Amino acid sequence: MPIRKVLVVDDSPTDLANIKNIVTEAGCVVVTATSGKEAIEKAIAEKPDLIFMDIIMPDMDGYAACRSLAAETTTKGIPVVFVTSKNQKADRLWAQMQGGKAFVTKPYTADAIIDQLKAFL
Repeated sequence: MPIRKVLVVDDSPTDLANIKNIVTEAGCVVVTATSGKEAIEKAIAEKPDLIFMDIIMPDMDGYAACRSLAAETTTKGIPVVFVTSKNQKADRLWAQMQGGKAFVTKPYTADAIIDQLKAFL
């Protein structure tokens, strides 16, 4: 199944814009959110094919949002790729335990984002 619609979630306007541009240039429609709570609402409403999500955000972090998405019938099949500055082995393991399918470390490259799009085709 091709990746047509991607949800990008980050509370940093710079990272949100950068990832949105990379994914848009790859030919995908991009929906954005700036918090975990908003990410859940957008995922339910928009049904994206893939989600790029930051971990450290106000209100609800990426881990909690990922757990909620995995528990929701309509969103549990959407792969979540964490894009974060957290880079410890424990962070990667915890992300996987929360339902994350992949992990990209900031600062990321456009190639790292594109590789994740390709990985979920």
